Amino acid sequence: MDKAGGRMKKELLVPLVYSVGGSLLFALGVNLIIIPLGLYNGGFMGIAQLLRTFLVSFLHLPVPAGVDLSGMIYFIINLPLFYFGLKVLGKEFAVKTLLTVGIQSLLLVAVPIPSAPVIEDYLTACIIGGIIAGTGTGLVLRGRSSGGGQDIIGLCCSKKYPNVSVGRINILMNIFVYAICLFLFNVEIVVYSLIYTTVLSLAIDRVHIQNINTSVMIFTKKLGISKAIMEQTGRGVTNWDGEGAYTNKTSYILFVMISKYEVSQIKRIVHSIDPNAFMIFTEGCSVDGNFEKRL
Repeated sequence: MDKAGGRMKKELLVPLVYSVGGSLLFALGVNLIIIPLGLYNGGFMGIAQLLRTFLVSFLHLPVPAGVDLSGMIYFIINLPLFYFGLKVLGKEFAVKTLLTVGIQSLLLVAVPIPSAPVIEDYLTACIIGGIIAGTGTGLVLRGRSSGGGQDIIGLCCSKKYPNVSVGRINILMNIFVYAICLFLFNVEIVVYSLIYTTVLSLAIDRVHIQNINTSVMIFTKKLGISKAIMEQTGRGVTNWDGEGAYTNKTSYILFVMISKYEVSQIKRIVHSIDPNAFMIFTEGCSVDGNFEKRL
């Protein structure tokens, strides 16, 4: 297999590993730690849990011990959203999301729910469960996929309406879910569910690096890197001529602003043309102007 084929195989395999591994972590955190305590997720997963409670507790639908219907319900209520994701965000995103939601739903059904809580202390369970489930969700997003639900709605809205963010959609969905929980259950369940969701959100932000802007300065003696970066990433490049103070030889200096997701791609492009290029990466830059934020 040539290098190009090996690179393409890796680019397909890595997101799949992120999606499967992240979905497994999410299912473990939710099924083993959160559900045995009667706590609820926010967003569409919370809606799926509420529907499960209605079917099992109120309609007395027979369900085998240790099996949770939330995964199947979550997949079903996501089906209409895939259509919108396909139309607004494209086929690749919709297919990846469908695959990820399918894997996540299957694992939520497959991972058994213990009869007794693994961690009995509510606060400890919220922290540990939030870290595990949030890390899993962050890995799914890092694999350039989505767990569906409010993420699809948020991404579609943010693409059509610049003032609407994914975070705002998440907040609105969480308010809706926990308002219902407050009506159906005691305040303690709602408070601990909110703590769990907060920890989960913090864990996602630590793992998911999409929103970290990174500036790159490239020092090279070879031509063609600017063109390759613009063609392969679609990012703009600013370049100027310099001179080595020690060698007095001409050096080309390039500057490009990217997201942290694109760091490995930039390294690969530059090293394919000049293995001896010198690069400086600066994370967390504030950007004002025509910089494309890629969802």
